[in-house]
Amino acid sequence: MIDVTNLTKHYGRHIAVDDLSFTVRPGVVTAFLGPNGAGKTTTMRMILGLDRPTAGRALVNGRPFEQHRAPLREIGALIDAKGINPRA
Repeated sequence: MIDVTNLTKHYGRHIAVDDLSFTVRPGVVTAFLGPNGAGKTTTMRMILGLDRPTAGRALVNGRPFEQHRAPLREIGALIDAKGINPRA
C-alpha cells in the first residue's frame, strides 16, 4: 500500500506539490493524470525517496522507501518511459 499524507514540495518560492494526500491499495491500478508541471513526477520522486519533501510523508507498505531492507527488490516504479524500446 502507498500512503501519502500532506505531501508538499517547494523549490524556492515555486510550489511543485501542495498538501497532497491519497492512498493506493494493493491490486488497484492507479495513474497520475495532469498537465506538464502538475507535480506528478515530483510526487513519484518523493514516494521513491529521490526527492525530500518540504512537508508531509510518503509510506510504502507502512515505511518510507529508504527504510525498506531491499527496496529495489520489493518496489518497482517507472517514472519516465522514454528509455523503453517499443520494438523490443
